[in-house]
Amino acid sequence: MDLTLIKQLAIPSTSKIVLFVADGLGGLPREADGRSEMEVAELPNLDALAARSQCGLIDMVGPGIIPGSGPGHLALFGYDPFTFQIGRGVLEACGIDLELQPGDVASRGNFCTLDEEGRVTDRRAGRITTQTCERLCRQLGQIRVDGAEVIVRPVKEHRFVVMFRGAGLSDALTDSDPQAAGARPLAVKGIGQEAEQTAALVNQFIEQARELLKKEYPANMILLRGFAVPPKLPAFPELLRLRAVAITCYPMYRGLAKLVGMESLPFCADLNEELRTLSANYDHYDFFYVHYKGTDRAGEDGDFDAKVAALEEVDRRIPEFLALHPDVFIVTGDHSTPAVLKTHSWHPVPFLLWSRWSRPSGIGKFTERECALGPSGTMRAVDLTPLAMANAMRFKKFGA
Repeated sequence: MDLTLIKQLAIPSTSKIVLFVADGLGGLPREADGRSEMEVAELPNLDALAARSQCGLIDMVGPGIIPGSGPGHLALFGYDPFTFQIGRGVLEACGIDLELQPGDVASRGNFCTLDEEGRVTDRRAGRITTQTCERLCRQLGQIRVDGAEVIVRPVKEHRFVVMFRGAGLSDALTDSDPQAAGARPLAVKGIGQEAEQTAALVNQFIEQARELLKKEYPANMILLRGFAVPPKLPAFPELLRLRAVAITCYPMYRGLAKLVGMESLPFCADLNEELRTLSANYDHYDFFYVHYKGTDRAGEDGDFDAKVAALEEVDRRIPEFLALHPDVFIVTGDHSTPAVLKTHSWHPVPFLLWSRWSRPSGIGKFTERECALGPSGTMRAVDLTPLAMANAMRFKKFGA
């Protein structure tokens, strides 16, 4: 469904929609017993809810395409991720309220660990504390390069943003992050002649950072990825004629919500605080996007048991969501992060959508295998928001 049609069909209402995104929700079976994280976890609340909800799998981008968190979330919000592409740097910058001007080029940064041979041993530098990140960012902020102003800001733990501001800059750049342990950081390259000057000044910054950080073990180097300029997107609240808000713990997801026009509340420390914030603001908005990071973090660490525990934490909190009596309640993820792969994967993500009007799936458990048997089968993630709108009675009839 295109966004023009959505805007034509949307009507005001008092109904409320809660979208709960358990980041990296989907998994894969482990070798020991052939069960995925969702199949091992004890999820009585989610299982009971799935039985009376519409269930299935969603493809975030397309078959075989491994989605980043940006494309995954855009699809959940109803934006075609092929049409609306946003670089990771812009998302991180918006998430920490770093004001971007036209022509600015932002990049997501990771502090990482290099061995004596210059190879990456840990892409996240042991997940250093945010306080350490802040100190190191102050050091990086002293760097000067030819042809651009450099602005460095901490995000959280090992993450930071670096922004380049100057005339004639391009975001058509390759990443320095090799995305794998055991590899050396890459030189940034311009994709086309017009980007070569920008690539040169970014590489100046990286080399100066290498010298500054060489004694800062475990954060003795940086990796940059997701170079991007600020995009223009249709506003989610205007398209759907509702008041929308984001409740998150991590800046990037807050940045995503802000870019599509949602309001964003101050960061929460954990799921407990997110639920308190949801309850405190429930009368003020119509659409609530709540993000949970624990499932993805455990998956990326390759910690199967920790992901099981994160799923069980989510399950324990489901009654608190339902106690607010949303008209539509959705539980899903923005991509799969199987612990056995330690990274995002292309596998479709389970979802459940409960409303008074949803047709019960009758499945027994909220798992990848059971959801594949649900009446929705595998559908496109971009169709989830229109489905939520219909169940919230927020669409008028199409055609005569």
